[in-house]
Amino acid sequence: MTDVIELAKALINRRSVTPDDAGCQQMMQDWLQELGFSNETLVFEDTTNLWARRNQQGPLFCFAGHTDVVPSGPEAAWKTPPFTATEVDGYLHGRGAADMKGSLAAMLVATQRFVKDYPDHKGSIAFLITSDEEGPFINGTTRVVDTLEARNEKIDWCIVGEPSSTQRVGDVVKNGRRGSLTGDLTVKGVQGHVAYPHLASNPVHEAAAALAELADTHWDEGNAFFPPTSFQISNIHAGTGAGNVIPGTLEVCFNFRFSTQVTDHMLIDRVEAILNQHQLDYDITWTHNGQPFLTDSGDLVDAVEKAIQSVSGQATTLSTAGGTSDGRFIAPTGAQVVELGPVNATIHKVDECVRMDDLIALTDMYYHTLRELLA
Repeated sequence: MTDVIELAKALINRRSVTPDDAGCQQMMQDWLQELGFSNETLVFEDTTNLWARRNQQGPLFCFAGHTDVVPSGPEAAWKTPPFTATEVDGYLHGRGAADMKGSLAAMLVATQRFVKDYPDHKGSIAFLITSDEEGPFINGTTRVVDTLEARNEKIDWCIVGEPSSTQRVGDVVKNGRRGSLTGDLTVKGVQGHVAYPHLASNPVHEAAAALAELADTHWDEGNAFFPPTSFQISNIHAGTGAGNVIPGTLEVCFNFRFSTQVTDHMLIDRVEAILNQHQLDYDITWTHNGQPFLTDSGDLVDAVEKAIQSVSGQATTLSTAGGTSDGRFIAPTGAQVVELGPVNATIHKVDECVRMDDLIALTDMYYHTLRELLA
């Protein structure tokens, strides 16, 4: 059987910074073809995606993930070369080790073991892999899902290999995520000299009360699975840089992470009502990054919990905390979706790494999940 550590190393060694796949998906295709998968490369603009499927009958179980990684930053800041997988004291170091080439390797090896043990398994197994998850997420998973939906190819169960764990592999499984909505607000004023404010209109002053109200607004109570909706200003800018010029515009970027208690349309209506109440002259552009999703029960959650218990001897915690993932594009099709992957302590950091024993355990967890659902 293929060693998960060696496979993870081979993927890490490819410099696949978004949206460059750097041949990772071709490596996976060659590998999956030997297991009887039919491979389909889907290229949208600058993004390469892979849809690989073994069998055509239902139910359909899917592993989803991404081959792209964030930039390494200055390579001199790393203790080991970021794109040369290196073993150090039981850890595998390299960009993507935890997010998420280690998971991809575990998925592949688990599938290899399962197909060998159960060559006539029920249902189908698929891989949905993109090189766009760490970037603008425009031409990746969302476009593949659109393609699948257009031909009525439905995923029943999906594990996304994002690094969900906190202290040990499998201690946390993400069974949902909050929605994300970004607003880019421009408040218009009249530029002028600070010594003659009556001849100008300061958009910072005009907008201050409205921004304070937005920050203080209670949007919802949340629920058993989601915390209350959060509003955060992430960027704000005004002025020419000179100390004696009243700015002509104020630019504010803010983001909502929202629960299933509200919708993006409800938030947009409430924000614009507040801006209008304060009689601001403004333009606003909205970017909807994803709806909230939740898989609170069902066959997939049961199978994953049993698999983790079987491998680690400990129960897992279901959580919707954290950022977004590509699960937000898959769940709206009706699929049950969870995220299970390595410890997330070093993701996107210098000296990103993953415990090698965790990759071995994760492989076992994926294998036992397949066995629970398809054996």
